[in-house]
Amino acid sequence: MAQSDALLEAARNGASERELLDIDLPTRFRAAFTLKDEVGIFEGEKDKDVRRSLHVGEVDMPELAPDECVVAVMSAAINFNTVWSAIFEPVPTFAFLEKFGRQGWYGARHDLPYHILGSDGSGVVVRTGAGVKHWKVGDRVVLSPSYVDEEDHGSYDDGMMSETQLAWGFETNFGSLGEYCIVKANQLIPKPKHLTWEEAGANTLCAATAYRMLVGSHGARMKQGDVVLIWGATGGLGSYATQFVKNGGGIPVGVVSSDEKAELVRAQGCDYVINRNDLDLGEQGLRHPKAGRMLGEAIRRQVGEDPGIVFEYLGRETFGASVYVAKRGGKIVTCGSSTGFKHEYDNRFLWMRLKSIIGSHGFNYHEAVQTNRLIGLGMIHPTLSAVFPLEGAGDATRAVQTNRHIGKVAVLCGATAEGQGVDDPELRERVGEDKLNLYRR
Repeated sequence: MAQSDALLEAARNGASERELLDIDLPTRFRAAFTLKDEVGIFEGEKDKDVRRSLHVGEVDMPELAPDECVVAVMSAAINFNTVWSAIFEPVPTFAFLEKFGRQGWYGARHDLPYHILGSDGSGVVVRTGAGVKHWKVGDRVVLSPSYVDEEDHGSYDDGMMSETQLAWGFETNFGSLGEYCIVKANQLIPKPKHLTWEEAGANTLCAATAYRMLVGSHGARMKQGDVVLIWGATGGLGSYATQFVKNGGGIPVGVVSSDEKAELVRAQGCDYVINRNDLDLGEQGLRHPKAGRMLGEAIRRQVGEDPGIVFEYLGRETFGASVYVAKRGGKIVTCGSSTGFKHEYDNRFLWMRLKSIIGSHGFNYHEAVQTNRLIGLGMIHPTLSAVFPLEGAGDATRAVQTNRHIGKVAVLCGATAEGQGVDDPELRERVGEDKLNLYRR
C-alpha cells in the first residue's frame, strides 16, 4: 500500500495523533486542477465545457508554512468560483497565483503551472506548522475559504476588510479538490459531529456567505418579521438563505424556476414561493421592463407587503427587478453576479424611495464559526443534492456550470463511500434524516 493511501486510511479510520505522525506525509497526491498552458482553449466557443479543462492526476505536496496545516480531505464541494476558474473567466486565476507569487516564498509556492481548485471541504488535520497553537493532528474539521493575513491591520476590524484577503482555492493554490489540501490555521473549524463528511464539507462557503448577508453585523441585519425576497431559493446560496430567514423569525419569499423546486423550498419551511415562469415575461425574461412591477404584484398578493430585504446574487438578469420591488427604505444585499456583472436599474426607485444597496463578499472567520455553530446545533441543515468521486470532479463542476443541480454538489476525495464520518448518531437521529436529506431527491 502506498504511503498516501496509508495516511488517508488512517485519517479516515480515526487514528490517533501519534499514529498519524508515524506515517510519512506523501510527496505526491491526487487532485483536480487546471493547467496554465490551456488558458485560451475556449476562445470563440459558446459552450465552454469545464470537463475539458479540469484534470485529475498527481501533484506535488508543497512545503508547509509555520501558520499552515495539511488536511487529509475526505470530501470537497463545488462552488461557482470553480466554474470561473475552469473556464478561465472573468480572468484566468493563474493571474491571481502570479500576483501572490510576488509576495515572498510563501506566495511563490502557489505560482505553479497548475491550479488545484476547491473552496469547501471537510477532513482530518494530518500535519501542523510550527506556529499553529490551537489545532492538532487528528482534529476533524471543516474548511473556511477566507484566506486572511493576520499581519494586515484591516483584518482586525473585519477580515473581509483586509486588502490582502483572498478566496482560498480560487485566488490561492492547493484547494480542497484533492486527497490533501494546505490551509492556514485560521481557516479551520470543528466538524459538526452529526454530519457525514460530504454533508459537512458542502456548507461553509455558501452558508456563511448567506449568514453575513442576512444575519451578521456587516449585512442587511435582518430582524424578526422582515420580508426577504430570495432569488434562486433552491440554489447553493438561496437554500441556506431560506433557512436563515425562517430560523431568525423572518418571512422568506422564494423565487424558483419550476414547480418541483417550488415544492422543495416549501418543504424547507418557505410558505411563500413564486415560480418566475408564471410571470409571463416572454423572451426578455426578468429583464422585461415590467418584470419588477409584475414580481412586486405577485409578492403583495401572497404576503401583503413589499420585501424589506432582497437577497441578490444573480446580477444582470435580476438586479433591476430587485431594486424595484424592495420597499421604501429597503435593502438590496448582493454578493455576486452569476448572470453578468453589469447591472441596469432605474435609479429613481433607489434614491426617491431611500433604498440601499449593500455589497457583501464572503465572510470573516467569526462569521464562519457562528454559521458552523448553528449547523452543529442542528438548526441549519446541509442542502446536499449529489455526490461525485474525485475522478468525476469535471462532471460535478459541469452540473453546476449548466445549472443541472439544486443546493450543493459534493466530491468524495479521501472518503471511500457516502455516509462516513458521523461522530454523533444520536444527534443525527434527533435532527432527522428527512431534514438532512431533503435535497437528496
